[in-house]
Amino acid sequence: GAMACRLLPFGLVPLALVSPFAPASPLLSRRVATRIRASFNSSTSYLDHLASFGEPPEGFRVGVCGFEFSPQEAPQGTRVVMNLTLIVADEPSSSFAAVFTRNAFCGAPVMLGRRRLRESATLQAIVINNKVSNVCAAGDGIADSEAICEAVAALLNLRDGASSVLPSSTGVIGWSLPVAQMCTALPEAVRGLIRDSVLPAAQGIMTTDRYPKVRSATACGGRVVGLAKGAGMIEPNMGTMLAFILTDVAVPQADLQSMLARAADVSFNCMSVDADQSTSDTLVCLSSQRKKLEPSEAADGSGSDTDRALAEFEVALTLVCSQLAADVARNGEGTTHVLRVGVQGAPSDRIARGLGKAVVNSPLFKTAIAGNDPNVGRLVGAVGSYLGKEVPELSLGSVCMSIGGLRIFEGGSFKLNSKVEAALNLHMREAMLTDAEGRSLPYPPHGKCVEVGVDLGVGTASATIFGSDLTREYVEINADYRS
Repeated sequence: GAMACRLLPFGLVPLALVSPFAPASPLLSRRVATRIRASFNSSTSYLDHLASFGEPPEGFRVGVCGFEFSPQEAPQGTRVVMNLTLIVADEPSSSFAAVFTRNAFCGAPVMLGRRRLRESATLQAIVINNKVSNVCAAGDGIADSEAICEAVAALLNLRDGASSVLPSSTGVIGWSLPVAQMCTALPEAVRGLIRDSVLPAAQGIMTTDRYPKVRSATACGGRVVGLAKGAGMIEPNMGTMLAFILTDVAVPQADLQSMLARAADVSFNCMSVDADQSTSDTLVCLSSQRKKLEPSEAADGSGSDTDRALAEFEVALTLVCSQLAADVARNGEGTTHVLRVGVQGAPSDRIARGLGKAVVNSPLFKTAIAGNDPNVGRLVGAVGSYLGKEVPELSLGSVCMSIGGLRIFEGGSFKLNSKVEAALNLHMREAMLTDAEGRSLPYPPHGKCVEVGVDLGVGTASATIFGSDLTREYVEINADYRS
């Protein structure tokens, strides 16, 4: 079933995971350390916090550069700035994994990424561009991405050439990459490679994101550091828009791939901002292999040292992915509230997850939350619509629903009065992510959510789904996205 979770500030912290390496091992223990802070009052305080744990694991450097160009598909005179971001391991690594979008019209970088996963013995560098997604563009998008990889390999003198470079692109669909200008700009990113922080990379990959997202954990004597971008076109079905996880722990590739798929399934696949799955979703994990895979002294569990170490590492990987997924929901385009929907008592995992997503994707419920309007009828409507389509035979006599911990529906009827109405409104206002005038902030002020609970009372399956409200600002951003 889905993991049981506790919501802590700025992240979903898993409490239990069935791991093939440690079947009954609890996730949270002394084995894994992560930095969590409750609130911020400025961009500076938030960025300082990220910088305090943003050093990459041993054996990695990051570099960023930017340049201005005119997209050939855009109206004449259009000028935009593209960032190029490099993540480079000191040595070729056989320890890497990735999961990608299932959107049928996936981007050329996704196609190349799948090829790297199938055919490349090693990976040493990741090159990321924003502004242009290289999806269904005129010309040969794969050749364009490959040309960028070849330029990176030549500049870095990579032993295994372009096949050890994984490309990733995000931005406008239908625009082609300005390959010549990108190749001209790349030397600046190479010259600027640094070891002291991944924060420039987290900022470089942003598009409509209001702020960068970085997470860090420790395990097996090493570190797991993740960065992500994403604010719109977000309902992943494998990973997130773009997320990159770096570690210095040498995890065998087959184990890392299966771990990453499981981590994505209980984190990025359990969130939605606007129900639109991106054509470019990519989640990559790369190890510099600087640290041997061995359990820390405080490791829990039984079994061989290798099994204990694998279980310990999976804890850290899942934790970082879960926190990044929550960060992406919090940073959704125009988001003023994060929704956290806990479903329990469902007949199956599929129904639990589907019901949670039906709630966070309901335009009527999302707009009510945006207005701090406890219109509980919209919650019941969204739940009933999903159940009627998916399990019309389900008995509804045991269904209970709550908002902010207050039970508002039970036994087929609402439990409402003026005090409950006022408490629900206060709960929504306290979860707002805006300033006093209702404007979006360039940093996350807190980690609160609008808490929604749905108990079907007929089974044992459960799921926790993150989402966001739907605001005028979201419409404005996406109406003007290319201008």
